[in-house]
Amino acid sequence: MNAAIEPLKARRLYLLLREQILSGEVPDSARLPSEPALAQAHGVSRVTVRRALDKLASDGMIERRPGSGTFVNARPARMPVVADLANALTHLVEMGRQTDVRLISFSYVNATPAMAEELKLDPEERLQRSIRVRLIDGQPFSYLVTHVPERIGVSYSEADLASTPLLELLERSGLVADTAQQIVGATLAGPEVAAALDLEIGAALLSMTRVVFEKSGRGIEHLQALYRPDRYSFNMELTRTGDQGARRWAAADTFRLSSRSRANGNKKKTRTRSETASPVRRTKP
Repeated sequence: MNAAIEPLKARRLYLLLREQILSGEVPDSARLPSEPALAQAHGVSRVTVRRALDKLASDGMIERRPGSGTFVNARPARMPVVADLANALTHLVEMGRQTDVRLISFSYVNATPAMAEELKLDPEERLQRSIRVRLIDGQPFSYLVTHVPERIGVSYSEADLASTPLLELLERSGLVADTAQQIVGATLAGPEVAAALDLEIGAALLSMTRVVFEKSGRGIEHLQALYRPDRYSFNMELTRTGDQGARRWAAADTFRLSSRSRANGNKKKTRTRSETASPVRRTKP
């Protein structure tokens, strides 16, 4: 029983110390209490304390200095990736160029009914399925499961996918990403994902599902992405718009576009997805 409880205690202590560091309660460069002192203060064993500190050290949040002690590093050297939701497709290509990728699997599979409907596939059309892990500074931050229609997937190889952003490969084959439907949420890490992202099973993850369409309306990519929230975040610039009494938040880029349209004499009202109740955001590259 103790063997099962100790990792949970270490996780709890890790989260407690992490929150104290991030909130500033324990300031940057401060010296942490010794392992025996932490064990006594929190009612746990030194093994539990060491596990919690090991995790903080791997996150870059503390620095162990032999002979001096353990010190807080509230500004880790590894900066998290920040995705611009207002320019999502362009960001994907740029991120692919600036990060490393590890290709875990590459195969061709039959499409599920749901996948066939989302991508608007022809009857019996198969899919190319790949699983990749993206890394920044050698550390994994995203787990990507991609499905592409077989007629498109045959235009590039495993080696291409391991070295070039997928959207770039698609456009190199003559396809142009026009629009996308995207849902952002949260989930928990299963065993395979946890191992790939260097996390504990059940760790919280950001999730994103994106379906990319060409101008004809047919789907060219289905992406299921899972992100470590400590190494990846979504960002969107908003602006306050609308008439008095009906004010709302809108994506800044869309608002600027709408304002230019009015300035050019366009009387037709522009309505964006961000102004509706739908959780699905439609973006253009």
